[in-house]
Amino acid sequence: MTERSSLARFDLTGRVALVTGATGILGRHFCAGLAGAGAHVVVADLSQSETASFAAELERSHGQSCIGIACDVTDDASVRDMIDRVVARYARLDIVHSNAATKTKDLEKFFAPLERYAIETWREIMAVNLDGMFLVARAAGSAMASLKTGGSIIMTASVYGVVAPDQRIYEGSNYLGRAINTPAVYSASKAGVVGLAKYLSTYWAADRIRVNVLTPGGVESGQNEVFRNRYLARVPLARMGEADEMVGALLYLASDASSYVTGQNIVVDGGLTAW
Repeated sequence: MTERSSLARFDLTGRVALVTGATGILGRHFCAGLAGAGAHVVVADLSQSETASFAAELERSHGQSCIGIACDVTDDASVRDMIDRVVARYARLDIVHSNAATKTKDLEKFFAPLERYAIETWREIMAVNLDGMFLVARAAGSAMASLKTGGSIIMTASVYGVVAPDQRIYEGSNYLGRAINTPAVYSASKAGVVGLAKYLSTYWAADRIRVNVLTPGGVESGQNEVFRNRYLARVPLARMGEADEMVGALLYLASDASSYVTGQNIVVDGGLTAW
């Protein structure tokens, strides 16, 4: 292996990075971080107009060729078409950040008590949070293996795929004006992401495709004071995370800085899971 400086190993110049769930709260920060490190970024989400607009913004800000692609990660044909379009455009695919997740459009059903949780809502969330991870990884990993250039696949999970939520945090808590909790389906889907990534890390190791997980802790995004105070009491660093604090871990996993890292879950949670 050619020796390179530590900082040079983070350089993504000329590489192609695909991000799903790219126009969400964290997705925009992830895309900007990858473009800032030199990557051509493919912005993937449900809306073509929104992805195209954000890709153009990234291109103006960072000088990299970026494109937007509408994709429904629950639809196998849509996912395969997305990967085919990326490879046709750039003739390579180096980094895939599978970041799409859902709370569904019906928050009443999403936050419903366990005893009344509808199986239809469970399946709708699983279709995005876990099935979508599988479909994107399968299509992307197969393309990377065919290209014979190796690559890095990163999946976004959650601390509640690693530990159970403390139900006491949610008494009197709300988010953007409504009562909240962490449903069982969210924990189950995110735990599944960790298990899937570990499996794929060994499956594609011979093709030099690394598969890892990025697990964010609680990020400041509209929670009320009751929630913040109770959550912070569980966090050794005594604060919630900022969206851009997740980007460094992504760049590490996407770049040659982590060339000997696969099958791992990098948890960025202020120490929450240490207790």
